Amino acid sequence: MSEKRIGTLIYDPSMGRYDIRFGIESYYGGLHCGDCFDVKVRDVWIPVRIEMDENWYLVGLSKTRLGGLTVRM
Repeated sequence: MSEKRIGTLIYDPSMGRYDIRFGIESYYGGLHCGDCFDVKVRDVWIPVRIEMDENWYLVGLSKTRLGGLTVRM
């Protein structure tokens, strides 16, 4: 099993979707509905899935602001 990478959830307006930034020039490449990853909340990793309705949201975590969350994939 490969090691999971830790990054930051960011919104990319040019793609109209969220992405994960792993480093200065290292990105996941754009998240799509149904993509699964973990979000760190109070030092606990919570498994989530990203979806889109009127706005992007995470299934498994009730939080309105997604940008800046620490994630691993």
